[in-house]
Formats: sequence, C-alpha cells, structure tokens
Amino acid sequence: MPPETARPPAPRGDLALLGVAVLAVSTSGPLIRYAAAPALAIAMWRNALALPVLAIPAWRARRPDRREARLIALSGVFLAAHFATWVPSLSYTSVASSVALVATQPVWAALIARARGEHVHREVWIGIGVALVGVLVLSGVDLSISPRALFGDLLAMVGGALAAAYVSVGSEVRRSVGTAVYTTGCYGVASALLLLACLVSGRPIAGFSTATWLAIAALVVGPQLLGHTLVNTVLRSITATAVSVAILFEVVGATVIAALWFGETPPLAAIPAGLLIFSGIIVVIRAGRRRPVEGAPLG
Repeated sequence: MPPETARPPAPRGDLALLGVAVLAVSTSGPLIRYAAAPALAIAMWRNALALPVLAIPAWRARRPDRREARLIALSGVFLAAHFATWVPSLSYTSVASSVALVATQPVWAALIARARGEHVHREVWIGIGVALVGVLVLSGVDLSISPRALFGDLLAMVGGALAAAYVSVGSEVRRSVGTAVYTTGCYGVASALLLLACLVSGRPIAGFSTATWLAIAALVVGPQLLGHTLVNTVLRSITATAVSVAILFEVVGATVIAALWFGETPPLAAIPAGLLIFSGIIVVIRAGRRRPVEGAPLG
C-alpha cells in the first residue's frame, strides 16, 4: 500500500479539546444511572437532540461526496451499535467487568489500524498496555462464569470494538469533512437506528419525569456535544488509537463524579490507576508524533 502523508504534531489546542471531551464523557455513566429511562431511549435522545445544534453550521458547509457520505453513514451505524451493546451490558454483568472490557477499545483501534496497513509502533502498544493496566487496577478483574454475566461481558467487549470502529472511520472522514457535517450525519444515522431499536423492542421513548428529561438534556450538552463532537473534532490531528487511549481516562472521571454525586467511596486504587492511564496516554501521543503512519483510506 502506498505510504500516507504523516500527520503533523497535534496542536496544543486540540490536545486541550481532547481533555475537555474526556471530562465531558466522564459524566455519561452517572447521568445515565440517574435518568429513569430505558438505556436505548436515552442513547437515541442524546443523539437526536444534538442535531438541531449542529444542523445550521452543517447546512452552510460543503456537502460530502458519495464516498464521504457512505463513510459518515457507516460511522453512525457503528456508533448506534456501540450504544446498543455496551449500555445494556450493565444490566447483565458487573460495572467493573463492563468497564474493563469496553476499555479494550484502544486495542481494537490499534488492530484496525494495523489491518489497514498502518504501522503501529511498539511504543503505542506499550502505552496501550500501561493504560489498560490502570483500568484493571481501578475496576478490578471481576469476570463471572455465569451464563448471564458472560453474555454481559461479551456485549461489553463487542461495545469496545464497535467504539473503536466508530472512531477509526471518523478519523478517516475528518480528513476532508468538517466537524458539523460529519457529526450531523453520524448522529442522525445513529439516532434513527436507535429509534428503530426502541420501537422494535417496545422500549418507551417518552413519558419520563422532569428530572429524567433534565438528565437527558445534560447528556446532550455534556457527553454528546462537548464529548463526542470534540472527539470528532480532534481526529483531524490526533490518531484514532491515541484518542481511544485518552478516553480511558473517562473511567477515573466517572469514579470521581459518582463519589461526589452518589456518595460512592472511590477505591484507594483510583489515584495510581489514574496515573497509569495518564502515563499510557502520554506514551501513545508522543509515539504518534514521532512516527509516520502508513496505510490506505477506508473504502
């Protein structure tokens, strides 16, 4: 495969935006737990309600060509599938197992990059390993052998792979398509598919309490617009693998928020786990700055 032009070092502004995105997505778990609504309905609304905010700048931007539109739609399918597998996994297995298994996302992202013919340097794998050790230190290894828990574990692992696919496709599209156009198309496809899933499964999509609607609104403003949208913004300069590793810090953020909001005492391992995850992120980003990437675009 012909070599691809190496990405220049990520601007400090994009690294700052990635930090804001990680903080924003850290509120997702606590807000979903607080909202008294089906998980699929919450996922559908957080995508659908973000569309009006993005529609105006997207309308004024350049229209994607046929290939770009196809990739945007594919990214939306992966995003919907991620929500439809990972969130329900929490009903079948422990939070610790679900978090640990969905945290395999950067491994899947690196494997996807490798399958595309990109060179994944040894330092990247080391950084991923260090960050995943941090996740395991925080969440523990709590994998059960009961059929119900194993099904939840499988859902969480599939959710991690689908999240990696979503970010990887987004990384390709964002090289030529603006953030507003990409996110409008992606969220639109995801919300339509999640709405279909709610209707087929008989999940209610309305009739919730005021507190639940406020939680959904917070999910739209925080995890969706400031979280996912900023992640899609920085994919123009930061590799999908590095972004996937950075998102692991969400585990630490969610733990701190749960402690403050629900009074859950964070484990003593939270600080060393956070340091390990942060160290892994730094190793991956530094490796991405030094090494050219080879590969071919997604079809």
